[in-house]
Amino acid sequence: MNAAQDPAAAIAPPLTLRHRLLYGVGSASTGIKTRSFTAFLLIFYNQAVGLPPAMVATVILIATIYDSIVDPIIGQVSDNFRSRIGRRHPFMYAAAVPLAVAFYLLWNPPLGFSHGQLFVYMLACLLVVRTFDTFFELPNAALGPELAPAYNERTKLISWRKAFETCGGLLMVLSGYRYFMAESAGGVTERGGYSLYALVAASMIFIVIIASAAGTHDRIVYLRQPPERKLTFRTTFSEIFATLNNASFVFMAIAGMIYMAAIGARAAMEVYFYLYFWAFDQDQIAILTIAQVPGSLVGVLIAPPLAAWLGKKRATLLVWFSAMVVTLLPLALRVVDILPSNDHWIVFPVLLVENVVTQILLIAGAVLVPAMISDIVEDSELKTGRRSEGLLFSADNLFRKFVSGIGVFVAGMVLSAVGFSMKTPVGSVTERQLDSLALLYIPIYGGLILIAMIFVSRYRISKELHEENLRRLGEKYAAAQIGTPAIDEQALPRETRPNPVHP
Repeated sequence: MNAAQDPAAAIAPPLTLRHRLLYGVGSASTGIKTRSFTAFLLIFYNQAVGLPPAMVATVILIATIYDSIVDPIIGQVSDNFRSRIGRRHPFMYAAAVPLAVAFYLLWNPPLGFSHGQLFVYMLACLLVVRTFDTFFELPNAALGPELAPAYNERTKLISWRKAFETCGGLLMVLSGYRYFMAESAGGVTERGGYSLYALVAASMIFIVIIASAAGTHDRIVYLRQPPERKLTFRTTFSEIFATLNNASFVFMAIAGMIYMAAIGARAAMEVYFYLYFWAFDQDQIAILTIAQVPGSLVGVLIAPPLAAWLGKKRATLLVWFSAMVVTLLPLALRVVDILPSNDHWIVFPVLLVENVVTQILLIAGAVLVPAMISDIVEDSELKTGRRSEGLLFSADNLFRKFVSGIGVFVAGMVLSAVGFSMKTPVGSVTERQLDSLALLYIPIYGGLILIAMIFVSRYRISKELHEENLRRLGEKYAAAQIGTPAIDEQALPRETRPNPVHP
């Protein structure tokens, strides 16, 4: 990319492997939080603590509604924030301590609380976790388009983020199954192991956030500062509406929320299906979790070539549909009595293959969606005159929260509908309840995926349009004679201060 296309690139050296690694590692915090929520939060508060699933689901629904209001505001503030260390890093640094502390407290509710007190405690902790997760994740994600303007390079950079997010979350959950909440210590339905699990997870969240913020600190000088202006309450919301009033963004936002609600329901139901429907023990569940790690890496690797070959939209539609079919096939085969009973040797290998293939496809899709949102940044800038990565990526951040929000809410409602009570022992659920569980889940999951695909099909930004947007912006920058980004260089280490180069 030449200077005419992006003046910031004229003074920015190429990203090194160190930058890519440290930029990506921060998303492990989101992976740890999200996978912990989807794997354990519902079963922890329902089975280990004793809160009815409908109450747990209601807490998560309230938190998700809160996110839908707060996330765009934080994104808009981040886009327009001016400081000595840029517009993204202050939020990233500020997130580390409160996010880690609130995450730990969430898994350590006081003993003796009533259902009402547990409801309030869980809600308070969850709101703090979600707020400061946004403080880090949203500005960190918004750095992607600034660090990598090119169409295919963005997909590769997002692949790094997704690799760390996925592997960090999976490895933390695996440690829960195999060590912290091992079956020999009572398993995931007993609260004893969750305290140490939460302490280790919270510590990892703190470490990777600081590492990512510090690891990209020397790139601040190459990033544009927003213009200095006074923003009123009315102006802020007017600009939020103008930015989000982009057809491709609207379609992707709706599609992403519906899709991630389906994925969240799948993730929250996964442990219930494994324990109750398939009658697996925790060692078998751990093997399935381990198998997702190489599957995730394959998904990260195939996403960029798929996007280059088919285009991001077609590639997304392909992997979403394929993942839906593979996910639902074993359940459908069991319901119609084609797949043998649980004591047959073939059942576990079938689920193992399904698990790996589904993970490959889900992760490929999870890379492609934020890559599509990244390409909306320049399209929006041409129409509004503002770069709004933070505001646009508030949607991607909200998608993740739909995984542990609406998805878990849907799972909780399904469990309530089939009669799961508090502290339900494995083996005590009737065959009729298990069949009802599958028959409710299959159309809900499949229907949500298909609806999401309809909205994705309306996305309009191709590689050619993106490159045309970059060309037009390059002409605009050149006409305005934009030079070195305005920033307080004295706030940065001496070795990172740029030479006064002007394109």
